[in-house]
Amino acid sequence: MKRRTFFKTTGAISLAAGIGLDKTFGFVPAHNWEKHDFGSGPEVKDRLYQGPFPQYELEPVVPGSNVVMSTMPSDKILHNYGMGMTTYVCDEHGHPDRSGNDLKKHIWDLVDLELGQKLYIRCDWRDIQKKPGRLDFSDFWHIAFERAAEKNKRIGIRIQLASPVIEPHSVPDFLADKIPFVELGKTDRIGLPGKVHFMPQYDHPEFLKAFKEMDDLLADQYNGHPLIEFVDTCMYGFWGEGHTWPFHGHCFPDNVTAEKTFVEMFEHQRQNWTETPLMTNTQPDYSKVGNSEILDRTIRSHNWIRTDTIFIENRQIEALTNRPPWIAAFIEKSMADVDNPKRLRLKNGVPITDRVISHVIDAGANYHSLWYHRVDAARIKAYYDKYPKMIDKISRCIGYRVRPSWIWQFEKDGHNGLVFGMVNDGIAAVPGILRLTVYSEDGRVKESGCLDPGYPKTSGVRQAMILLPKGIDWKGLRVKADLEVKGKNYPVQWSCDEKINSDGSFSLGPFV
Repeated sequence: MKRRTFFKTTGAISLAAGIGLDKTFGFVPAHNWEKHDFGSGPEVKDRLYQGPFPQYELEPVVPGSNVVMSTMPSDKILHNYGMGMTTYVCDEHGHPDRSGNDLKKHIWDLVDLELGQKLYIRCDWRDIQKKPGRLDFSDFWHIAFERAAEKNKRIGIRIQLASPVIEPHSVPDFLADKIPFVELGKTDRIGLPGKVHFMPQYDHPEFLKAFKEMDDLLADQYNGHPLIEFVDTCMYGFWGEGHTWPFHGHCFPDNVTAEKTFVEMFEHQRQNWTETPLMTNTQPDYSKVGNSEILDRTIRSHNWIRTDTIFIENRQIEALTNRPPWIAAFIEKSMADVDNPKRLRLKNGVPITDRVISHVIDAGANYHSLWYHRVDAARIKAYYDKYPKMIDKISRCIGYRVRPSWIWQFEKDGHNGLVFGMVNDGIAAVPGILRLTVYSEDGRVKESGCLDPGYPKTSGVRQAMILLPKGIDWKGLRVKADLEVKGKNYPVQWSCDEKINSDGSFSLGPFV
């Protein structure tokens, strides 16, 4: 994507006459995210006591407690919700240019790629709807979902409302006949060579009506669906990323209208996707369409964020690395072609893709992309076969990797109690609320509660106490973890070397 070089160029391309530039607008200035008050995070309904834990006579919260168990970190690849290396099934170029058995094999090869724990469908509105009142998914969609179900891999989806790399436009033809398009012009910096770029008139009543219907239909089918990981926020401009770089201005009569339109569209999505996280691009507001406001609303509603780069805007890095701990982040970047020395960009023997991965780790991502422009599983595998080091490294640290590093046991008033010293060996905090459950195999004992949102973080130990029913021995019980996001619970794989039971728990017993 040539936008990635725009800070190295000078000059700009203006829109056709009539497009508003610096008129009065409702722009919300960006701010540093560190220590910014985004609220206290999602509500914890049954919070565990999380300290302090004095054990001596003057204040015996955990009288006579001793460490009875400990765990060691594991380097196994985890398949938890809210994290993972993500294989693109299709990308900014639209649906795969194949048919029949070739299409099926192409998608199966991508879904089956063991390097990826998650999948991503990035397609245009016209790929999922042909007529008003219903959705008409293209063949690649059905093939991907069927194979994903067989391989137990969840899917993130992005529906693009505009794209510079397809003809003629991203919206369905039935809508294109009803709305005006604003001409942006030509550029050789982005998109198809020689293409005259247009934006749909997003604030047109017919556009908003059709968009809301499409999102309603999509949410009716996929909100809370067991195969859906997240859904991208539909934003302004190219690829829905919140910009029409390198063109100045936008397709609205003024900036206030631009922001109000996309606030309206975001709020409609937010109300529809009550069980599945939305994911909003952290794109700075180059086109002055209210991105800062959309991003702020995303965080305050406990939805997630993404960036489509790692080497452009320092503002995006500031936001990603200082996001609230309960917010997941996806960092997207295409891989270099192992057979193209120019695109491989070797420096001291290290390709650009490996340098990107090192910075994705620095930024503490939950997700990262396994993706070439013009997606192909064989090319991804060819890169990995030649340069496995950094992909292996990030696969074993991406997202959150939680375990109880210490387990203390104590007795109080006839009750056995346990304090779990929770740690996180990953690069990202827990993107939601972590629930601990101690239970017996026969189901007679089941004690459960939650840590505060985002804990355990990537440093420090978060202690949490579970008190057992009177007379119950702690030895032989099991402990498991679940992640709560938007009211839904997902089982969490422990990141420890100790033996894990078939149900994902491990058994409690004296072992230090």
